[in-house]
Amino acid sequence: MASGYSFRPRLWAVALAAAACAAGIGLGNWQARRADEKRALGAELAQAMGTPPAEISSRTVNPQSLVLKRVAARGRFIDEHTVFLDNKLRRGRPGYEVITPLRLNGTHVLVNRGWVAAGRTREALPKVPVPAGATKVEGLALAQLPHALAAGPAPAGKVRQNVDLDAYARETGLRLLPLVIQQDSPAGDGLLREWPRPDAGAEKHASYALQWYSLAVLAVILLVVLSIRRVGAR
Repeated sequence: MASGYSFRPRLWAVALAAAACAAGIGLGNWQARRADEKRALGAELAQAMGTPPAEISSRTVNPQSLVLKRVAARGRFIDEHTVFLDNKLRRGRPGYEVITPLRLNGTHVLVNRGWVAAGRTREALPKVPVPAGATKVEGLALAQLPHALAAGPAPAGKVRQNVDLDAYARETGLRLLPLVIQQDSPAGDGLLREWPRPDAGAEKHASYALQWYSLAVLAVILLVVLSIRRVGAR
């Protein structure tokens, strides 16, 4: 009696492997696209940061065209409307990002001035000096401030999880340009201005893509291995 092996896949196994393979390839492609998008964004930002800043004023016709470009603005900070974005970590330390509107001629723009460490207690906010008189701010123009997941409506206090431009404008009565300046110019206020790069996480997405592609390959391998049967012949 001779024996051998044959490939006899079951229908349910083929269907399961096909579904797993399709899911792995689809999700892998999605993660790969996310990695490419972040790399492209990083390259765009690097090019923009190497050019002279575009001046923002109340006469700027289309502020949104300046998003992700280096900009400059001259005006006076309105310290009474400063808010602190909570739960911001830098170098492993908790703290706040300090958001203050800058008054231009007839309008305002929000400025993310930088990070300050939290004190020993949350009852007292850090003292952050504001430049006296007119000042010039340079930095990266963003469409909005980073949004953190928060439960329930945003509180209207000095410390917040998020700042929505439209809601902030209604609350303060200020006329705001539809962008935020992420300041990187020095100001002598003791704030830390180490901002995460927009392309941060590209390699993480590439790693996820590899994992999903590996799942697709594994599904095919398991189908082949589990469908090989030993048969005997007389």
